[in-house]
Amino acid sequence: MGHVPVLLNEVVEGLAPQDGDVIVDGTLGGCGYTRAILKAADCQVIGIDRDETAIDRANASDDYDGRLTPVLGCFGDMGTLLPAAGYEAVDGITLDLGVSSFQLDEAERGFSFMRDGPLDMRMGGDGPSAADVVNTMPEKALADIIFRLGEEKQSRRIAKSISARRLKAPFTTTLDLASHIEDAMGGRRGARTHPATRPFQAIRMFVNDELGELARALDACEALMRPGGRLAIVTFHSLEDRMVKQFLKERAGQMGGGSRYLPAPEAGRAPSFNLVQRKAIEPGEAETHANPRARSAKLRLAVRTDAPAWGEPVDTGLNLPGLDSVEVSS
Repeated sequence: MGHVPVLLNEVVEGLAPQDGDVIVDGTLGGCGYTRAILKAADCQVIGIDRDETAIDRANASDDYDGRLTPVLGCFGDMGTLLPAAGYEAVDGITLDLGVSSFQLDEAERGFSFMRDGPLDMRMGGDGPSAADVVNTMPEKALADIIFRLGEEKQSRRIAKSISARRLKAPFTTTLDLASHIEDAMGGRRGARTHPATRPFQAIRMFVNDELGELARALDACEALMRPGGRLAIVTFHSLEDRMVKQFLKERAGQMGGGSRYLPAPEAGRAPSFNLVQRKAIEPGEAETHANPRARSAKLRLAVRTDAPAWGEPVDTGLNLPGLDSVEVSS
């Protein structure tokens, strides 16, 4: 299945691109949002992606009339990437979080337990791989990752089994790990989803520091957007959506105290965002039928006010070990 942008019309409508605007597509991927944004107005798009293949696809295309600037890097670093590309402020930002269909469908990337491939899962090409995490992390730390990022109740059972098995032979392929997790959990037993779904998600999110990237990106969005700038973020995971929701409610002045992710606001601080609507926008039945990967998607929209950025860092609130603690194999 090729990459199908989720909630495409709703994202473009939320961004409301105008001629002359500068808009950031922080998760360029297959250029689905970018193509629609450029079609909607005579604007410029800066497309950021940590995956070199996504940048190569964009550079190889002649569909964008010079109005797309692909930038290699993490969207959490847009606060430095955009000024380096010549942009100090922008009129809109969109993020489509999680893993792309391109990455899931390429077995050699190691994201999917449905296709055998090397146990990698890195969206970029550097840092620890999933194999490094699975084979070297202490059992307790591995259990915490699976529990907190995958919200898997049997995390300790899975981590204990992985820890025992890797003493005999390291995990090197996706199907090896998926099969072992399935056995550790006692098989599928009629479950609709594969037992490895949540553990694989957790390991992928940890390998790519996905919540850390989101936290840094939210800070950068607030600092980079001009008054009236539009923010559109599509999430696929409850932890991501909760972080985005609480950040926007906090910055819109709609939370009375601190949260798991944000400190208590100073009294009387002017809101830096206005919410377009309180509830997230979800795909309709027709879209989820045509694209099952859209089922868990949620879109949140906000508009930047003219108030100064609060400048308070967003914390993931998970207290997990950092990637620098992972032993990288040679």
